[in-house]
Amino acid sequence: MTAGALVGLFVVWQVWWTDVIASGEQRATVEALEQTYGSDAVPEPAQPRTDTPPTAIGSVSEGEPFATLHVPRWGPDYEVPVTEGVGMEVLDTGAAGHYPGTAMPGQVGNFALAGHRQTYGAAFRHVDSLRVGDPLIVETAEAWLVYRVTEDYIVTPDQVEVVAPTPGQPGVEPSERLITLTTCHPLWSVAQRWITHGTLEQWIPRSEGMPVELLEGN
Repeated sequence: MTAGALVGLFVVWQVWWTDVIASGEQRATVEALEQTYGSDAVPEPAQPRTDTPPTAIGSVSEGEPFATLHVPRWGPDYEVPVTEGVGMEVLDTGAAGHYPGTAMPGQVGNFALAGHRQTYGAAFRHVDSLRVGDPLIVETAEAWLVYRVTEDYIVTPDQVEVVAPTPGQPGVEPSERLITLTTCHPLWSVAQRWITHGTLEQWIPRSEGMPVELLEGN
């Protein structure tokens, strides 16, 4: 009976309490990021830009939050910090972890992120609900970057070429501005990885307005 009780308590802690703690960390980190962003977001639609590249983000340190991810498909209140690194010390805070060495938001190449699918805030819990064309919006100190989902598929954990600058083609020079989400699959297993790719469609300076997709959701 004692062993059963201990197992039950562990399950409650793993499934529920880690979500409670990490969700609090997610919110606190997002609020802290908002305080550091260079200009206040203007809550009105703006003319998106497609002819010039967005402002580049400088280098960041391991464990440093530097952007916010919004996914309208997952609800108007969904926003999680994007933090440098993909170790458990980053992912267990509920953040979307940025693979070091991959492109930064808006750059040519592959802006690759990892996140938990269950427990610890489960940043990518509903990844399987995304559809082609859905927006994935990255907020930085200078801009909003609107990516669109292009495809998803399942791979084994050793298929790391999914986060290459040109996904699936290591060594090939990138020509597009991409985003990739990676997470475990299926639920409650680490046997495979769910991969979602997207392409940058447009961007908006924070000082000029917000993406209409976020304004519609709110």
